[in-house]
Amino acid sequence: MGDEYPVVRGAAVQAASVFLDRDATTEKACALIREAGSNGARVIAFPEGFIPAHPIWFHFYSGTDATATRLSVELFKNAIVIPGPEVDALARAAADANAYVVMGVCEKSPGTFGTMFNTQLFLGPEGTVLGKHQKLVPTVGERLVHQPGGPDTFGAVATEFGPMSGLMCGENSNPLAVFALTAEHTRIHVMAWPNHFPKISVPMGEIALTMAKAFAQMSKAFVISAAGVVDDRIRDMIATRPDDEDFLRRGDVSGGSVIVAPDTRVLAGPLPGDREEIIYADLDLEIGVRMKLRHDLAGHYNRPDVFRLLVNRNASRLIETFPILEPGPRSGEEVLESPSPLHHLGAGGDGAAPEEEEEEEDGASPGEAGPVR
Repeated sequence: MGDEYPVVRGAAVQAASVFLDRDATTEKACALIREAGSNGARVIAFPEGFIPAHPIWFHFYSGTDATATRLSVELFKNAIVIPGPEVDALARAAADANAYVVMGVCEKSPGTFGTMFNTQLFLGPEGTVLGKHQKLVPTVGERLVHQPGGPDTFGAVATEFGPMSGLMCGENSNPLAVFALTAEHTRIHVMAWPNHFPKISVPMGEIALTMAKAFAQMSKAFVISAAGVVDDRIRDMIATRPDDEDFLRRGDVSGGSVIVAPDTRVLAGPLPGDREEIIYADLDLEIGVRMKLRHDLAGHYNRPDVFRLLVNRNASRLIETFPILEPGPRSGEEVLESPSPLHHLGAGGDGAAPEEEEEEEDGASPGEAGPVR
């Protein structure tokens, strides 16, 4: 008997955060996870920056505007740390649902001020943290509050169904990122989108559907695309001009959650942007086999002698401290005793020059420092 591949129920959550309220949004997220799990979902996807909010105010205010600054401060105050109490609550909900959860969060480092990351958090059905992906390049206004993500957070995570990946918003159109995840043989990919796009953009749902079909076609993976929406709380906190409020009430600027198969067929959605809802689809993983027999861009349908991609997962450190080392002996020298730390400052350590000593045969003075080792 040959291998068998399961049918996995996937869910895309389309909802609004309890805007800039970490505790209330975490509680809402946990309830939605348990609801999706009770309906049989094994993979549950959430929008970008769901906890506690996405910085959409930069579509309406300049970076140094007083309102934008106030909202950005609230974003930091309500951002989460990983691990932390909010992560623990989400992990318990994932375990209760017996599901893999990909949650969009605004992340900050413990004990720091100011710097945040736009992050997808991966949780397992046993209530464990499987990993996280920090958005590699923040988009437009996000750059005012989000730092570029660490390269060590990029890549697929292992699940019982095979590799699963995630990217946020515009990352899903980065051909190098798409190919890197394709080369990791991702089988289920989660796209996360914010509440809406700028006024001058094509409606977010149209872009999301295009990206979901494109990713499915190239990777031969299922795509679960989860988008945010705008509610009255968001409008009240952001819109101060009538035209902004009118824009935020339009149903076509938000939402668009959709689930797409490896053959680019739409299995569920897209949802209009005027509602909060969870959409479901049964993902028959064997479809991925059928499609990869045609085009496996991570295998027989590519040419590594012609195309090759370099992925660097080594995190760069902003500061690196080296220990203070004692002077070492030169090659061939006999070490008689360890010099005093104050040897080169003079006996009193006050910077006075030491008394002149006789040179050794090789011309080196005992006071000279050897190579640092």
